[in-house]
Amino acid sequence: MALAFLKTRVGWIGVEVKDGAVTQVFFAEAGEKEPVPADGAERALLDEAFRQLEAYLDGRLTVFSLPVAPAGTPFQRRVWAVLETIPYGETWSYQRVAAAVGNPKTARAVGMANNRNPVAIVIPCHRVIGADGSLVGYDGGLSRKAWLLALEKKERKV
Repeated sequence: MALAFLKTRVGWIGVEVKDGAVTQVFFAEAGEKEPVPADGAERALLDEAFRQLEAYLDGRLTVFSLPVAPAGTPFQRRVWAVLETIPYGETWSYQRVAAAVGNPKTARAVGMANNRNPVAIVIPCHRVIGADGSLVGYDGGLSRKAWLLALEKKERKV
């Protein structure tokens, strides 16, 4: 397992890799966690994750191509798989995600799974909004969620 941090235009982002996959992408405060050194394949994967994150934040990347392995329950993993299908620049309601998971009555459980997504940005939980179109619940803060959605909306028009 390796853990590294990158200062970006939306703050510090931490990336954890383990067994050839990205297991976490999260917003962090400087010094919140200690980096865990990487070498070989882990270093290469961290470098690629940071390259793709920077390209995304610069508006040059719309689809990530990183191996991800988030730890979660079977239901959470089903929700996260659906999140990965939400197109760049679009938003879906929790109800729409619940329907895509296979049970439209699980919007609240979808919200909890969305909140526990350990691979922020790459698994785009920021694209899920309230049924009334409001920005709700984002571990990185609603200002970051708004920024990410504005980035995607702007870049989609190009």
